[in-house]
Amino acid sequence: MDRSSGEGRLTGETESVDGTVDLVSRSRELETAALGAVLEDETASRIQWATPDGLEIVGRGVAARFTAAGTDRFDRIRTQASRAFDGLAHDGPEHARPRAFGGFSFHDGHEAGPPWTGFDAASFVVPKLFVTRSDGETWLTAVGEHSETVADRLERWHDRLMNQPATRSANATPGVDATRRTTSQAAWTEQVDTALERIDDGRLMKVVLAQSLSVDLEQPIDVPATLERLHRRYPNCYRFLVDHDVGGTFFGAPPERLVSKRGAHVETEALAGSVPRGDTSTEDEAHVERMRADAKFQQEHGLVVDAIREQLAPLARELTVSEQTIRRLATIQHLRTPIEATLEGDRHVLELVEALHPTPAVGGVPPDAAWETIRDTEPFDRGWYAAPVGWFDTAGDGEFAVGLRSGVATDATVTLFAGNGIVADSDPDEEWDEVQLKFRPILDELR
Repeated sequence: MDRSSGEGRLTGETESVDGTVDLVSRSRELETAALGAVLEDETASRIQWATPDGLEIVGRGVAARFTAAGTDRFDRIRTQASRAFDGLAHDGPEHARPRAFGGFSFHDGHEAGPPWTGFDAASFVVPKLFVTRSDGETWLTAVGEHSETVADRLERWHDRLMNQPATRSANATPGVDATRRTTSQAAWTEQVDTALERIDDGRLMKVVLAQSLSVDLEQPIDVPATLERLHRRYPNCYRFLVDHDVGGTFFGAPPERLVSKRGAHVETEALAGSVPRGDTSTEDEAHVERMRADAKFQQEHGLVVDAIREQLAPLARELTVSEQTIRRLATIQHLRTPIEATLEGDRHVLELVEALHPTPAVGGVPPDAAWETIRDTEPFDRGWYAAPVGWFDTAGDGEFAVGLRSGVATDATVTLFAGNGIVADSDPDEEWDEVQLKFRPILDELR
């Protein structure tokens, strides 16, 4: 996908990243709007973010961009953002405020090769223009460095969105021509056996191993339409779309929140251990009861809960781990434990993201040994898969999901990713089957 022109190009407005130019933000309420128009131009940098509780944001263009690499990438993003946000003037409601959208790569040493061309180890943009839907209201917001330019852009897009009929159909799928695996089942068995050897000798307690699947399409993919179909089937999942001036589009419908922060209040969750859905509610419950009673599932889930508790405890004044529940999706069921905290002192959401990533639900225990095993055994670059994707604002509040149930779309190919936790007594064949199940949410919407 060529994004070498259009509103997604870097402009003078990106001078705000070094703190020399103050950003200005203006908002206007929309009665009705064809939000798809914001995402129609694939030459522009685009973002989409939606949460299970109803917040939806679509945006385009770049008013400010923050990028970083290396082990200090979280700090560097915070520093760049604080300069750009310092003195920002916003005249709209709180939920229509400017935010920086983006994410991080799974590994801090990530290099942006195919299919991850254009995706830095850390990258966030403040869109020039975005629409926010929340609590029954829809607001249009424009951001830039000059009040007159921002006001003009706001009025032009207000008229366009109010008068343009919705043209995108979410019903037509691109069709699948062929699929190609990076990992054969025999190679997968070797990877799992390597992990089990390291678990047996005490170096490792758990590691999450992943696979990628390249899908050749019959027609070019319409990513926003694909996300809309995913929303219909998985309404209680997040949805995200991130693309830049060059390269592909990273998108997904992850079930797992990494962290949300509003003021001193923090919410996160442990989501680990999964079984299929049954054909009936009785079969559903039978699968769940097997998962609840199985020592392997409970060990895997408990490792995630314990790690999140340990990672948050140094930052929290209060910490509450709730009872274990079940997250049911269309094709799969997960063990879930909600966790809440009240922070000790003033913290930025990126500090929490850094402390929590990667949770044992996507990495392993202990983290260093798990990361080493992932690097030694996986034959592909995870890129932004299983990494934090989300937003933060001028106050340091924000929300991040884990980039699961995701893929990268480039022209007529989509590369999908899925993984599974390996613990003592894991069976390679069963783990293989579970990974294939996790490809289905997006793969089903491409066929």
